[in-house]
Amino acid sequence: MVDIGRTRLPALAVALMWWYEGFWCKVFPGRADQRAIVEGLPLLSAGAAGALLVAIGLAEVALGAWVLLGHRPYAAAVVQTVLVVGFNSGGLLVGAQHIPEPGRLVVQDLGFLALIWLVAARRPTGSALRGSGPAREVRAR
Repeated sequence: MVDIGRTRLPALAVALMWWYEGFWCKVFPGRADQRAIVEGLPLLSAGAAGALLVAIGLAEVALGAWVLLGHRPYAAAVVQTVLVVGFNSGGLLVGAQHIPEPGRLVVQDLGFLALIWLVAARRPTGSALRGSGPAREVRAR
């Protein structure tokens, strides 16, 4: 039996963070600071910022769904880590003037990444979900 507090609640917290950042902050209604950071990207035409922001936001919403579904948790954790580090490094390099407290951003992201990896480590792997392999042997004892 899966302990809801051990696996599902932490995954829900990660998914909600992605949904908030993706949908609320980038799609509807969207945050001005995030729009300003994207508009500051070099080589991006002026009209493309809105479309790029919506695309990023929808990808973040999909990522939240992936986390909640629990399929390939380590792959999801790697993708999330790359995106968190990439987005925030880019934001700090290109739009630092739009980030009021960069230190807070970094510290919060460290906590978020720790939760992401905790979720991945606590999720059963594919063989455990099918009822075979080492996880089944542990349950049988």
